[in-house]
Amino acid sequence: MDKHYGEIIEKVMRRNGYSISEAARTMKVNRRSVYNWFDQPKLKDNLIFKIGCALRYDFSKEFPELFTTEDFQKAFSNTQVKRTNVVDELEKTNYWKDKYISLLEKYNAMLTYQKQNNQGPFDYAI
Repeated sequence: MDKHYGEIIEKVMRRNGYSISEAARTMKVNRRSVYNWFDQPKLKDNLIFKIGCALRYDFSKEFPELFTTEDFQKAFSNTQVKRTNVVDELEKTNYWKDKYISLLEKYNAMLTYQKQNNQGPFDYAI
């Protein structure tokens, strides 16, 4: 008897409490696509792999003829590297944003001081 790929994926998702909405968002598809996959007796290997990566689930147990555990482990470790890079970039962005805000606050304080003391923009000593 042939495996029904869609049913296997649906069982895994429901058994492990994965949100269909979250899975759809992660894979950048709509929920209807996910439900359609559940109805498919066969799915392409790369789609099953993409679903596994989105769920961070190793489908090599359900589909040993298609994948090895190492396939998913490599993908999971690459995802961790990407997340680390994103966090680093976010920290750099926040640093420069905070620095910019600090400079704006100092500039506004200088303008307020000039206005209160009736000084022109070039009368202020730096």
